[in-house]
Amino acid sequence: MNVKKGFNRKLVLLLALVMLFNLSLLAQTFETIKNQVKVHVLKNGMKFIVLERHEAPVVSFHVYADVGSANESYGITGISHLLEHMAFKGSVVIGTKDYEAEKKILDELDVLYDEMKREKAKPEPDKERLKEMEGKFETLRKKAKEYVVNNEYFDMMMREGDRGVNAYTSTDATQYINGLPSNKLEYWMAMTSDRFLNPVFREFFKERDVVMEERRLSSETRPMGKLIEDFIAVAFKAHPYHHSVLGHMSDLERITRRDVREYFKKFYGPSNLTVGIVGDVKADEAFKLAEVYFGRIPSGPKPEPVRTEEPEQWGERRVIVQARSQPIIIMGYHCPDARNKDSVPLQALANIIGQGRSSRLNQVLVKEKKVAVAAMGVSGFPGDKFPNLIVFYAVPSRGKTSAECIEFIDEEIEKIKKESVTPEELTKFKRSQAKGILSQMKSNSNMAALLTYADVVLGDWKLLFDQVNEIRAVTAEDVKRVANKYLVKKHRTIGEIVYETAKKRKEQ
Repeated sequence: MNVKKGFNRKLVLLLALVMLFNLSLLAQTFETIKNQVKVHVLKNGMKFIVLERHEAPVVSFHVYADVGSANESYGITGISHLLEHMAFKGSVVIGTKDYEAEKKILDELDVLYDEMKREKAKPEPDKERLKEMEGKFETLRKKAKEYVVNNEYFDMMMREGDRGVNAYTSTDATQYINGLPSNKLEYWMAMTSDRFLNPVFREFFKERDVVMEERRLSSETRPMGKLIEDFIAVAFKAHPYHHSVLGHMSDLERITRRDVREYFKKFYGPSNLTVGIVGDVKADEAFKLAEVYFGRIPSGPKPEPVRTEEPEQWGERRVIVQARSQPIIIMGYHCPDARNKDSVPLQALANIIGQGRSSRLNQVLVKEKKVAVAAMGVSGFPGDKFPNLIVFYAVPSRGKTSAECIEFIDEEIEKIKKESVTPEELTKFKRSQAKGILSQMKSNSNMAALLTYADVVLGDWKLLFDQVNEIRAVTAEDVKRVANKYLVKKHRTIGEIVYETAKKRKEQ
């Protein structure tokens, strides 16, 4: 018997036993946490998920609005992100010196802006009239600003100890985050319910300009931003993942305050909001306060789900972005949503092929062949609430090409299709994933985010705690199966940055 082979087999067996033991302990930990979670749904449909943790006198709050850029339609792309910005502008009582006087000016601004839009849309706009209206518009903006108390919401929250005021928008959701001392539970209830009950979208045009500048800086002037935007637009021809979270510039230029109010009314009702509260609170007290403060928000129907489904792709698609940048390639294959049984095996596939120093892409493309300076893979892009992409990415080394990177990525994919993955690779995935989930759960803020995500996207907050079992159940055959099922060239899109010389730019 070969001593080295016998030792390797024993080592693999030992690692597998250690992993199973650790996963068993994790399952027990998850079950303990799961039993401590309490849920309450208000009559208006708003759901509160509370996990008590009394180790420190702090509490994290996470409001998950089930609306992201995938809910947008043409003409208002980027509105979810814009509304996230506007949510910090206050209400009828916060952020204003005199709301009644301010409201009259805001209404005048809306009317005047509509007139300006109509004039600009004419075949031959009256330039003199436009100039006159623009002058009046700026005068009204300055007048409205006199009533604004700048950043009052932020200042009030921070005075009470909130160092975690934040929000972000994705393709699938818009989320609002706070972290306060535990004796400020009622304060958070009062402040946050006021934001959803009596919002005022003041300084709209100022904030819209900020979002437009954000788009310029992150997408229109950055080669990688251009590549990702065009790559997504080509990969999804029908589903609203097609457009970016930042939206199209022409839409941002034309969105109105009325658009924002209507969008808020449709998507920010209590039936579309889920709240995660984790920390030093008593669940019963939190639920009573929720009834008092959030129960006063009028109920309404949950918005209709996104109708459009991405149709089958009939052939490989390619998109080229010319930019004064090093070459970069992105390769994406269509995959199912997070609720699908193949979601976890696809996570394993992405992890083994392209995540970490021991991944196949890093070992082969970066270390052995030296055709790339960086290479990685990720599943669930650009979101995972709807069918999405598993993506592989590479930056060619100096003197090497994107074509060479694609060739070697294809080779690694074909190896998995034919031979599957090794026990060591599968063990690494299971151990790192389970450890990562547990690490996230240690943070109150992350735990609140995980609970709300699981409830909305996966369909039930309890499924958060079943993940370790799903991870444990993944086999090498599962990974091989999903590789053959989804990594089909006919269904992929390739995006590439090609260096644009100064001469080419001049010719254009």
